[in-house]
Amino acid sequence: MTMTAISHPTDQEILDKVLHPYKEHCKYLKSAEVTAADGGVSARCTFSIPESCYIDDTGHLNSVEVNICYNQMAYYTAAAAVRYGLLEEFSGWTMEDYWKRLLPDMLITRFQARFRRPVSPRAFGGEVVFNRLQRRASSAGDQLLMINTTHRYYDDVGDGCGGEVTLALTNLPD
Repeated sequence: MTMTAISHPTDQEILDKVLHPYKEHCKYLKSAEVTAADGGVSARCTFSIPESCYIDDTGHLNSVEVNICYNQMAYYTAAAAVRYGLLEEFSGWTMEDYWKRLLPDMLITRFQARFRRPVSPRAFGGEVVFNRLQRRASSAGDQLLMINTTHRYYDDVGDGCGGEVTLALTNLPD
């Protein structure tokens, strides 16, 4: 049975808190619409990178910037999932639980990106999909929440890059 999709436009309070730890010139995420459907969640986002935070202008989106954009999308999407109760795996979490774990307990365990063509960094879109979430025990015996995701980035010309990322959330709330 297919469930009706539920979308949430950009929540400025979530966006501000997600971007708070970033240096001002590294706040690339501008908006995010999160959609929940069929037990999953995704976000369509807009970004702007006026100038690279670490290198002379390459004129295109590069792998370091893709990783930063991915982090901002994933942090925002997970926060929205907690706030709006979009994923069963986050049931029982409070926003305080999430913010406390944002930086120390959300880890990328695998990051893959494939570039098919240059993407303009000045104004572009991105999408993240949380495909599969699974609780499992770590080697130390505590519980982890593993999240398999896909991501992609595009501009006015079309898709330019994308890939797969696995996240691990540690120190889960009781």
